[in-house]
Amino acid sequence: MVDWYREDLAYIHDVGHADFALKSAPGILEILKDNGIPDGLVVDLGCGSGLWARELLGAGYRVHGIDISEAMIELAWQKAPGAEFRVGSLFEAEIPPCDAVTAVSEVLNYLFDPAYEERGLRDLFGRVHGALRPGGVFVFDVLGPGQVPAGVKKQGFSKGPDWAVLNEKEEDEETGTMERRIVSFRRVGDLYRRTDEVHRVRLYGPQETAAALGRAGFEVRTMGSYGGYPLGENHAAFVARKT
Repeated sequence: MVDWYREDLAYIHDVGHADFALKSAPGILEILKDNGIPDGLVVDLGCGSGLWARELLGAGYRVHGIDISEAMIELAWQKAPGAEFRVGSLFEAEIPPCDAVTAVSEVLNYLFDPAYEERGLRDLFGRVHGALRPGGVFVFDVLGPGQVPAGVKKQGFSKGPDWAVLNEKEEDEETGTMERRIVSFRRVGDLYRRTDEVHRVRLYGPQETAAALGRAGFEVRTMGSYGGYPLGENHAAFVARKT
């Protein structure tokens, strides 16, 4: 199993941080319909625990989800048993011919695949473009620079009935990356089990992202929200349409 989103953090992410997937879903469904995609196959990159896949199934779409975390895929099978899921890096997994591709909740920022760390999103954009039918869309969001002030280590804490998470974020302006150090505690029986993970992300500015999409052959629209659900500061969404 990979070192990211192992069993306990995958569980905590599913039960404690579902808001983004659920609140962005109506806006993304509207984007699909507005682009003439009322049904068909949606490939969900970085599908996580299957919350967005479940919303897609409920709206009448077929879903193929890909995630690098085995623990997340196990949860996804439970959440959305009508979809297809597989474990794999979104940067190298085969993308089947489809009507739409989604990558929701900053999944494209993660540096979970060292082989593709220096190549960024260029190759992925080309592969998505090749998989989409004419008129298909790629809907995703990415974090940009400025998540944490320079020289600052930003700390956070969240908890639920049987879990707690402490995190610390630090941004490196020189490399354009941010590191998240995550300590999670999950109750197992009468005790709490501790898990430590370190997640690195690359931060992409909206202009450079839109330009890379254009070079891949997409028509691009940049947004600050998914419908009525606003994104945070320095967090942009994109609708990239294959003509």
